[in-house]
Amino acid sequence: MTNPPLVVLSYRPAPDPLGAVMEVLGDEAKIVILPDHPPGAEGRAEVLRNARVLMGWFPSAELSEEDIEALRGVGLIQLLSAGADTVPLDTVPSGAVLAANVGGYAEPIAEHTVAMAMALAKRLPQKHAELAAGRFEQMPLNRWVAGSTCGILGFGGIGRAVARLMRALGTRIHAVNSTGRTDEPVEFCGTLADLDRVLEAADILVIALPLTPETDGLIGSRELDLMKPDAILVNVARGAIVHQAALYEHLRTHPDFTAGIDTWWVEPFSGGEFRIDFPFFDLPNLLGSPHNSGFLPGVDVIAARRAAENVARWLRGERPHGIVLAP
Repeated sequence: MTNPPLVVLSYRPAPDPLGAVMEVLGDEAKIVILPDHPPGAEGRAEVLRNARVLMGWFPSAELSEEDIEALRGVGLIQLLSAGADTVPLDTVPSGAVLAANVGGYAEPIAEHTVAMAMALAKRLPQKHAELAAGRFEQMPLNRWVAGSTCGILGFGGIGRAVARLMRALGTRIHAVNSTGRTDEPVEFCGTLADLDRVLEAADILVIALPLTPETDGLIGSRELDLMKPDAILVNVARGAIVHQAALYEHLRTHPDFTAGIDTWWVEPFSGGEFRIDFPFFDLPNLLGSPHNSGFLPGVDVIAARRAAENVARWLRGERPHGIVLAP
C-alpha cells in the first residue's frame, strides 16, 4: 500500500477551518500542520521535502528561506487568498503550480459590492451628509438599478457571484474574462480587447480582476472618460488596477460620477499603513470601506474548504482552478 500524499498546512487553522480541510482531504492525503514542527525542530525539513502540496499563505511568516529551499519538490502551492499579487514569484519552487483560491470569498464580496452600488445609486452617502448638515433635500431623484447595465471586469468566482445578485435586481450583465466565453446568462461576454465597449455601456462598473502586469493601471483617464457621466464604479479587486490620480480628478470634475472603493493603493497588509495621495474623503461622491468585503463570520471555513477542494482536484490529476504560475 502506497503512502498517501503529504499536504502541509503552512499555518495553524482554527478548529472549524481545519475540520473543513480534513473533511475534504482526510481520505485522500495525510495532513500535517507545519507549526507543529517549529523552526529548528527535528523533522521539519523532512516534512517540507516530502510535501506534495503546501496550502496556506506563501510566503508566510512561518516559512524561512531554508524552508522554501526544502520545498523544492513540492507540486502544488495552494493559496488561501483569492489574489496572488503579494507572492514574489521568484520564490516559488520551479516545479510547482501556484494556485489562488478563486471564489474562496465570492459570496460575501458580492454582497458588499451590491451594497456599495445600491448605496451610490440611491445617493445614500450624499443624503446622509446633507441631513447631518441640517439640509432636507429630496432632489435630485434616486436612480433605478433595474433596467441598468452592470459591467463586470473579471468574471471569475467574485464576478459571477456579483452577476447573480445584480440579475436578481433586473440588470443586464456585460462581462469581461480571459476567454470571452461563459455559461452564465449574460447579455455580452468579451475579453479585455472589448474593454471600451463595456465601459461605454456600463451604468455600474464592477472591478473584480486580479492584479497582473496587464491590469496594473488598466483604468486611467481615457477609460474613465469613456464611461457615462453618472456611472458608478465599484472596485473590490486591487487598488492599483485604477489609476489613483485619474480617479480622484474624475470624481472631482464629474460630481454625478460615483465610486465605491474597498481596495486601496497602499494598505496595512502591503505597506504597513493606509495612505492615499489625494483627499478622496473630501468628495461627496465617494464611498469607502477598509478592504473588509470578504470578512464575515464563517468565511474562513468556506475559504479553507474551497482551497482544499482545489487541492483534491490536483491530487486526482485534474487541472486546478486559479492557476497563477505553472512549470
